[in-house]
This record gives sequence, structure tokens and C-alpha cells, in this order.
Amino acid sequence: MPEGKIEIPAYGSKEFRAELLKIMPGYKWTVHGSRNDAVLRATGIQSSGFNRLSTLEVKRIAVGDMKPVYEARSAGYGMRARWLHTHSDGTLARALRGLQDHYEWHSNNFRSHAASLKIGREAPPSSTEER
Repeated sequence: MPEGKIEIPAYGSKEFRAELLKIMPGYKWTVHGSRNDAVLRATGIQSSGFNRLSTLEVKRIAVGDMKPVYEARSAGYGMRARWLHTHSDGTLARALRGLQDHYEWHSNNFRSHAASLKIGREAPPSSTEER
């Protein structure tokens, strides 16, 4: 090996599947075949009986000697549910965490709006008589 060069071990679908199972064992993963070794794609599903509860798609894109980029996106209930959000980062864990943070932020935001509407439906306490 020439000096100054770092040899990167081979990374294929087997290693990709192992990485996915380690971080997200609650999903059933299918790693899709590809003619391009630089892009690996997998789909993970959570289901209850015949009902699909969640779909997660992860792409690993490795171009040349650069570090890989992971792109994670997820969809809601059902096989034909639209993709809700996508997040990319330098590691699988950070891409998934970014996706989760996005949903948690929106959840808190909607919860706050719902609480405001609930309070708005209640009559204000009458501390003084109306004039």
C-alpha cells in the first residue's frame, strides 16, 4: 500500500444490512440490489398483521474516496403512504436522529396549538362584572 493512503474496507449490502439491524432492529429490512456499488438502498417496515404501520427508506451514497452520506426518509401508515420527511447526514445514526428530531419538533408544535385551541373554547374566568 502506498504511503499516505488509507485503505477502506469493502462495504456491500451485507455490511449495510448489519448496520441497519444494529441501529434499527425494530424494522424488517430489505436491502435492494443495485448495479451501482456507490449507492445502497434499503427499505424497513413495521407492521401489525397485514397493516403497515411505518416505512423507512435509507440510502447510503459513497462517491469516490469521500465519506458516505446517508439519506433517511419515512412514510406513515399503509403501503401507499406518501413520504413525510427526508434527512441526510454523514452517519446512519445522525440521519435517523435528524428525522426523529424533525417529527418530535412538529409533534410539540402541534400539541401547543391544540392546547391553545382547547383553552380558547373555555370561558374565561370572570373576576369582574362586565360593564
